[in-house]
Amino acid sequence: MDQNKEIEVEKKEKKSDPSKVGVALIKYVTYLIIFFGILWFLITYVFGQFL
Repeated sequence: MDQNKEIEVEKKEKKSDPSKVGVALIKYVTYLIIFFGILWFLITYVFGQFL
């Protein structure tokens, strides 16, 4: 019962580009800074006038 079977082995490597990760990190940190800046402005000046 010797059967010759052809087996194809396919290796997949996940490519990680650190520069893309860095760009995404800078982008989202910038979004957070802008968000908290607007929030600080609203709390300090807009709501501060009503108190």
